[in-house]
Amino acid sequence: MWESKKVIIGVSAGIAAYKAASLVRLLVKNGALVKVVMTPDAKNFITPLTLSTLSKNEVYSEFYQDVDNTGAWNNHVELALWADMIIIAPATANTLSKMVNGLCDNLLMAVYMSAQCPVFYAPAMDLDMYKHPSTVQNIKHLEGYGNIQIPAEEGELASGLVGVGRMAEPENILDFIEKQETSKTQPLVGKTVLLTAGPTYEAIDPVRYIGNHSSGKMGYAIAEYAAYLGAKVILVSGPSHLQTNNSKIKKISVTSAAEMYKEVHHFYPKVDIAILSAAVADYTPKFVGNEKIKKNSESFHLELVKTKDILESLGAIKTSQFLVGFALETENELANAKGKLKRKNLDLIVLNSLKDEGSGFATDTNKVTFINKEGVYQIFELKPKTEVAKDILNYILEHHDA
Repeated sequence: MWESKKVIIGVSAGIAAYKAASLVRLLVKNGALVKVVMTPDAKNFITPLTLSTLSKNEVYSEFYQDVDNTGAWNNHVELALWADMIIIAPATANTLSKMVNGLCDNLLMAVYMSAQCPVFYAPAMDLDMYKHPSTVQNIKHLEGYGNIQIPAEEGELASGLVGVGRMAEPENILDFIEKQETSKTQPLVGKTVLLTAGPTYEAIDPVRYIGNHSSGKMGYAIAEYAAYLGAKVILVSGPSHLQTNNSKIKKISVTSAAEMYKEVHHFYPKVDIAILSAAVADYTPKFVGNEKIKKNSESFHLELVKTKDILESLGAIKTSQFLVGFALETENELANAKGKLKRKNLDLIVLNSLKDEGSGFATDTNKVTFINKEGVYQIFELKPKTEVAKDILNYILEHHDA
């Protein structure tokens, strides 16, 4: 996440300022673009030359650079707008108080107050200072401002006391921020999504089968985007030429409706979201030939029996899962889809019609309509299936409470 990320490190005047060197080095090593802004007194603890060398950028400390009486100055607004993120480390009790009260008496505070980006801060002070009611209150105020505290760690302090107040180690600071940022860009971290995709093939004999034209493109697109959002994905796929190399996607290949039913029910109790986009056969041959059936007569009669309805069976045992089904219709589309939604106890049904050009099996595009439990529907324009996948998962993120 750090590649080309523009980060300002704010260094205030505490003994933990020496850790800023390691923090800058780690960020640069991970590909970040780093600029350092120091309070004037912070230079008593670590030199600007050290931080400039490690960041490969000028270090900023004063409002003015008017050594030769030219009027040169450091523009705090431009610095703040340049940054994708500000990390104030160490953040002393004095600096926390200034951040809360808007006391803008140094360049770092001016940059902080001009910031339009996320601001993280790592408190560093002695145990009693950290526990003091004013510090506790200041941290609450900063939380209300939207600033994010990187919690202080426990250990030996500069005073010789042992307790909470140590500035977090640079590695832990990066790890904390990465988890925070990941939770924003990957809202499905910690969630499990169960998906079905593709057709099922119902054997007639060892050579022939009953099938359909489903390619699995819609289901695989949803799987990839769910993984991108951080989910653990279980993809139960019927026969398809499509592949995935995403380590977050566990692909389970099946052939028949009965095999798909078994696998889906195995995983369903422990998932958070289930999206069944597979085109499962409604009927399967009652008898399957052990040998290839020979062409010995002018006509051939094949007796079919219903397959188990996977979607309906999941709706019957649903607890907290968000359950999504698909409906491919050719007539009375809305009425049929609404009936399926209610009958199978779904949270959302995705309707598409073979009458819509560019929709249906094996295409790269789809034109869908979402229908929710209240019968409210939303019609989307024709778009790539990758974009339809985003629409489906974004809808779930907005409406799934678990």
